[in-house]
Amino acid sequence: MEKMYNYINGELRTANSGHFLDVFEPATGKVYGQTPDSDETDVNEAIEAAQKAFESWSETSVDYRHRILSRIADEIEKKLDSLAAAESKDNGKPLSLAKKVDIPRAADNFRFFANAITQFSSETHEMIGLALNYTLREPLGVVAAISPWNLPLYLFSWKIAPALAAGNCVVAKPSEVTPYTAYLLSQICIDAGLPPGVLNILHGLGHKVGSALTKHKKIKAISFTGSTKVGQEIASIAAPAFKKVSLEMGGKNPNIIFADADYDRMLRTTLRSSFANQGQICLCGSRIFVESSIYDRFKKDFVTAAKALKVAKPEDPEAKLSAVVSETHMNKILDYIALAKEEGGVLLAGGHRASLSGKYADGWYIEPTIFEGLHYNCRVNQEEIFGPVVSITPFDSEEEVLKMANSTEYGLSATLWTQNLDRAHRMAKQIDAGIVWINTWLLRDLRTPFGGVKHSGVGREGGLNALRFFTEQKNICIKYN
Repeated sequence: MEKMYNYINGELRTANSGHFLDVFEPATGKVYGQTPDSDETDVNEAIEAAQKAFESWSETSVDYRHRILSRIADEIEKKLDSLAAAESKDNGKPLSLAKKVDIPRAADNFRFFANAITQFSSETHEMIGLALNYTLREPLGVVAAISPWNLPLYLFSWKIAPALAAGNCVVAKPSEVTPYTAYLLSQICIDAGLPPGVLNILHGLGHKVGSALTKHKKIKAISFTGSTKVGQEIASIAAPAFKKVSLEMGGKNPNIIFADADYDRMLRTTLRSSFANQGQICLCGSRIFVESSIYDRFKKDFVTAAKALKVAKPEDPEAKLSAVVSETHMNKILDYIALAKEEGGVLLAGGHRASLSGKYADGWYIEPTIFEGLHYNCRVNQEEIFGPVVSITPFDSEEEVLKMANSTEYGLSATLWTQNLDRAHRMAKQIDAGIVWINTWLLRDLRTPFGGVKHSGVGREGGLNALRFFTEQKNICIKYN
């Protein structure tokens, strides 16, 4: 039984209540560990420690912060195998995916912002013959980072690294569903020499820890990734208190395929963008629109390829899909599959809970599932399922597919497949999304802005956008004599 602890003021601690929450292994459906059931008293202690540490951390040199964050990146890389095993056990994803994507990206996040802060510059504006203005970028103080369960260390580090690089102190809450690698990061930070109180990691339930963090007067900014509903709650609390917020929320992303696409590359990538991480990535393309002239060919090939994907235990090197994160989430996905049938969808592949044997017999597995025949405006095509479920729909014109693609309340990302350069630029401009990939998917440059429009989010993360979010501008004006 794995026992996890809070990380407050440089120390590993139990929650003040002494209570723990069970943590389940999705692959087996069994409890494998316990994480602290923290409350407002733990939040207050963490914020107090962060406030005290901010007095010195905010005055450290850029070079010092660069060295500390680089050490954390080094330690993550050294512990790749153990962190990947923990992530896979905690989340249910294939071990190969955690090794290839999740843990390397977490190290990249710390290293990127360790370097980015050394290049972060301010502006000067001369009023010729009259005055000189220059701008300072100062850290905010104590900030909160609240991250989701689908990419636990990947997204946790995506928030923490820029906040620390900019000179803030952080109180961070990982998902109570997937706390393991956040707990392991605590020890990495201790080993890397991060001063006490600079980063504090609190485990527990959202309505207790997350709510207390959001409401606390000393929290100057909140970076949140999760559901639109929770994001709305955070915004309603933060706005009257004039806290800065960065909210990355839901997605219902369109994948638009024209007949002139590079067919083989498109098919391979569409398979991945549909079912990677069991469809539990906010950027997955769950609504697939295919030009009518190639629709039948695509349907046949896509269904055949999806049926060949291996659903297996996380340790299986050939596993393309493994367990979804929780029993509750599995049942939610199965309910949407039932709804799709009620809404007139024709099931082409999957649609059932996948059965494994032995100790994995009670794990939470779902077959890759494909529907056709659903109206673009039905609930299954409008609501975020966040699982291995996609719909395919034919279209005849740009106007028609744009109407369908833009019909949801979300606007996080989109994928567009065409060799027509004019069409690519024209449609990319008209699609309601914060990110548009053309002839690719999930190709990320960490310097670029990341975020969505409409109900998918507020603000942008990534690169200088993150450093700007975690700092406050101050203009200094000096008049010439």
